[in-house]
Amino acid sequence: MGTLLSRRTVMSVLLSAALVCGLAGQSIAADKIKLRMAGSGSPTGTRAVALDEKFGPAVAEFAEYEPHWNSSLFKQGTELEAIARGNLEMALASAQELAVFFPEFSIFATGYVHRDAAHQVAVFKDPLMDPFKKKVEDELNLKLLSVVYFGARQVNLRTDKKVMTPEDLKGVNLRMPGTDAWQFLGKALGASPTPMAFAEVYTGLQTGAIDGQDNPLPTVVDKKFYEVTKQIILTSHLVDLNYIAISKKVWDKMTPEQQATVQAAADATAEYGREKQIALEKELISFLKEKGLKVYEPNLDAFRKHAQDMYITSDFAKSWPKGLLEKINAL
Repeated sequence: MGTLLSRRTVMSVLLSAALVCGLAGQSIAADKIKLRMAGSGSPTGTRAVALDEKFGPAVAEFAEYEPHWNSSLFKQGTELEAIARGNLEMALASAQELAVFFPEFSIFATGYVHRDAAHQVAVFKDPLMDPFKKKVEDELNLKLLSVVYFGARQVNLRTDKKVMTPEDLKGVNLRMPGTDAWQFLGKALGASPTPMAFAEVYTGLQTGAIDGQDNPLPTVVDKKFYEVTKQIILTSHLVDLNYIAISKKVWDKMTPEQQATVQAAADATAEYGREKQIALEKELISFLKEKGLKVYEPNLDAFRKHAQDMYITSDFAKSWPKGLLEKINAL
């Protein structure tokens, strides 16, 4: 009887201990900070992979990173509003999207403002960005953690003529997206911008309805534009970006140690994604050369001067803080 009681007592103690441990485990899991990332990109894209491989594991001790791509959680273009309302924790914010709320952000989506991926980082970390970051935090509940290189747009032509300066693009019908900002960028390159639906670009190049198009190299390869074109001019006229953004409300609830971990994770993710994207672009240059295309760099100083001279006197520049472009150029 004593042996039986002893066994029952031991089993009861073990069961109670297991129950307590189980509840404690549930409590720990429940206490983790939920970080849902919403975006329109592909789950296999460079940015998504970088976040999965770097950001998620780095914050796993206290936060649950949960990505939602292909606009599966929020419609494209509504992610920042969702964060502002408190319905979302993280997003990849573009300068174009932020310019909808704050027109001065348009400078970071302007041709030849960023020279390359490294210049993007220098601009983001410079004190000149502080007023922009503060305004986003105060008015949109959004904290910009780091900047991710999204790729550079290049000019892709079906003609043989070598292009070294904007004057060489005079009269070239260059397909650009149809909005005023994109059409202006085409003019700033020296070309005659032609609006055309993206789905029609391949046929337009094939038939000669357009002389060329502009896109990052992954798009040129993915859509097989190399089949109907002869050259890539590495104008790098728009060095595109995304900001890794988090809800300021969520950020403020973190401990200083958690904030430091999240910031370090965002910076590591951005660097990893940047390296991956640059490596991909180099691989694609080799691929396009193998396909018989001429790939070369023009006089970038001439293109930059031509574009910036046009922008400075345009309506787009009216919202830019005085002297900001000069500060960016000087970095």
